[in-house]
Amino acid sequence: MPAAAINVADAHIKALAPALSDWCALIFDYAEPAWREYRSAEWYVAKLREEGFSVEEGSGGMPTAFCARWRNGDGPTVGFYAEYDAVPGNCQAARPERAPRDGLGFMAAGHTDPHSALGMGSLAGLLATKAAMEALDIRGTLQMTGEPAEKVRGSKPIHAAKGYYDGLDAMLSFHPFYMLPLCNTVRWDTHCGAAYSFVYRFLCEVPQSWGATDGAPIPQSHSDIRAPGANDALMQMYQNARALRDSMLPHRGGWSVSEAILSTGQATADNLPALMADLQYMIRVPDLEMAEQITAQLDRLAEHAAQMTGCRVEKHWVSKSRPGLANHALASAVWQGLQEVGAPVWDDEALALAKQVQEACGMEASAAPLIPECTQLIAPQEAETILRRDLPPSQANSTSDDYTDMTWHCPTARFYIARPALRGGPYPPWAMNALGGMPALIDPTVICAGRVLARAALRVLTSEDLRRSTRSEFERRRVEQGAIPPLADYPAPVDLPWPEYVETRRGRDWHIPSKGQP
Repeated sequence: MPAAAINVADAHIKALAPALSDWCALIFDYAEPAWREYRSAEWYVAKLREEGFSVEEGSGGMPTAFCARWRNGDGPTVGFYAEYDAVPGNCQAARPERAPRDGLGFMAAGHTDPHSALGMGSLAGLLATKAAMEALDIRGTLQMTGEPAEKVRGSKPIHAAKGYYDGLDAMLSFHPFYMLPLCNTVRWDTHCGAAYSFVYRFLCEVPQSWGATDGAPIPQSHSDIRAPGANDALMQMYQNARALRDSMLPHRGGWSVSEAILSTGQATADNLPALMADLQYMIRVPDLEMAEQITAQLDRLAEHAAQMTGCRVEKHWVSKSRPGLANHALASAVWQGLQEVGAPVWDDEALALAKQVQEACGMEASAAPLIPECTQLIAPQEAETILRRDLPPSQANSTSDDYTDMTWHCPTARFYIARPALRGGPYPPWAMNALGGMPALIDPTVICAGRVLARAALRVLTSEDLRRSTRSEFERRRVEQGAIPPLADYPAPVDLPWPEYVETRRGRDWHIPSKGQP
C-alpha cells in the first residue's frame, strides 16, 4: 500500500475531526431505539449523498436501514457499516453526573455501547478511504450499510438474506470495546455466536367462551366467568420460562436468555381481560443447535400458557443469526493497521472529566482514572488465549453480535477500539453511558477507529495478494463450517410495538405505542 495513501487518509481524518465530534454528539443525542432510528438514518443518508454516494433508503424492507455506494472505476469492493440504535431505559446526558437528556426522563433510550461512536468511527474510515482513492486514483468501490436494531440483532440477518454483503472483498467490523480482553485488538478464532429473537403475541379474542359450557348464556356482567386474558398468559410464560431455564439448554459456557415485555395492559385497570400482550425473547448461544433446542421448549410453553388463559399465541420473528467465521488473513491486516495507529490517547481535559464521573458515583478520583487496557494494545492471539480460558474446548463461538451474518458472505474482520472505562467500581450504568457521549472522552475512540479502518480498507484495495488470501480462507472456512445459508425467512418486524419517541402538544416525549397486529 502506498505510504501516500495513508498520509492522505490520516490528513483527511485530522481535518474532519471537529465535524466528526459534532456529528457523534448529534447521534448520541438522538438516541433512537431499535427500528425507530428515523432521524439518525436520515442524517446518515443526507451526509453520504452530500459526499457523493448513491444511497438506497429503506434497504431490505427496513425503513431505517440504507445501503450507500461510491465507485471509482473497476476494482475491489470494501464494506463498512454504521449502527445507531440506542437502548430504552438508558437516557443519559453527555455530562459528568447522572442526568437525562434535555426534555426527557431516565426511561427514554440512550446509547450504551455506544453505537453513536461506532457509526461515526466507521464513517470516518469510509470518508478517509474515499479521499485517498480520489487523490491517488485507487480503483474500487466503497459500500456502507446502515444497520438498525442491532440490540435485537435485527438488520444484518435480513441484509444478508437479501444479498447486500454478497460480492464484497472485505467487510470491516469495528465496535467500541465492551469486554476484556477484547480491547484494542482484533478477534482471532472465537467469534460471536448464534442468536434467535422472537415475540410471542398473546391475543384474547373470545374471552366470553373460556369458561362457558354448552348452551350457557353470554355473560352479562363483570362478575361472570371470563378468560384470564393476555396479561395472565404473558405472566405464565414469563415465570415458567425462567423456572425452566436451567433445563432448557446444556450447561455449556456463554449462553443467555433475556426477556422484554413490549406491550401489555389495554384494559385500564378495569375488571376486563387484557386483549393483547407481547413478550420478546432474545436467545444468545454458541451454535444453532442450542438455539433450536431452547426455541422448541419456549414454543411449547407459549402454547400451554395461551390455552390456560383463553388466548391464542402468534410468533413474530425478530432475528435468526448465525455464528461467526474467522478470517486470519484479514484480521492480520487490521491488526497491522492498529499497531501503526496505536491505542487512543486521552488528554488532560478528558481525564479530568473521567475523574468527575468517579466522584459523582461516590468514588475517590484516581490519579489515572481509566483502566490501563484503554491505552494498551493486545495481540489477537493473546486475547484469544485469555478468552478461551473460561470456555469448553468444544465451544467454537461465544457472546453475541449480529456482524456474524456478514462473515458467511465475505471475508470479515472484527476489531475493538477502547472506549473510556473507569478504574475501580462497580459503577452505575449511567457512568459508562455518560463517558460514551462526552466529546473529550469519546472522540479519541472515533478517530483511532477511523484511522485503523482506512488503513485496512486501503490494504485490501491495493493488494491483490491480500484479497486472494482472504478469499481463499473465507471459502475454506465456509465449507468447513457447513455453508449455513441465510436464516432470515421473515419480514423485518418493524410493525411490532417497539418503544419510540413521539411528538404531541406536550412536546417530544418517550412512548410505548399500542398498535395492534402487524
